[in-house]
Amino acid sequence: MRIRRPRKPVAHLEVTAFINVIVVLVPFLLSTAVFSRLAVIELSLPAKNSGAVEQLKVDDLKLEVVIRPDALDVGDRIGGLIQHIPSNAQGYDLASLSTLMQQVKAKFPQTKAATVLAQPDTSYDVLVHVMDTVREGIPPGADPHAKGVAVELFPDISIGDAPISVAKK
Repeated sequence: MRIRRPRKPVAHLEVTAFINVIVVLVPFLLSTAVFSRLAVIELSLPAKNSGAVEQLKVDDLKLEVVIRPDALDVGDRIGGLIQHIPSNAQGYDLASLSTLMQQVKAKFPQTKAATVLAQPDTSYDVLVHVMDTVREGIPPGADPHAKGVAVELFPDISIGDAPISVAKK
């Protein structure tokens, strides 16, 4: 004789809560994922003994003037240091900076942007004088007090924090 067992109703899975978690979790994970990309960068280092303006060999100039406590470092973000202008007894040598800016402008007449990077302890007065020197200059032999003599060099100035230099021992 066969024994009859009562049939149990088939249980239905409740997946609504799981789907809601997945709907929230997938966009979050996609938005926080880090996508890596491999790239090859070709570097060409400037020659050690080449002249100041001759080091700039690429057509794209990213001019940077870094204000250090004892000097001004003028460089190209791509090509490296162009010239190191040490301070004199009166302070920063803004005349040499102006001459160098005019030489760079003669080589790159289309470039209008420059970045002035200052360390945290740089005074506001020094920052403004360096920015003014980079922005416009007086041609050699012209009267500096005459109106309209100044020529535009790099009018689009950006400012930022300079990398901290390692103290020499």
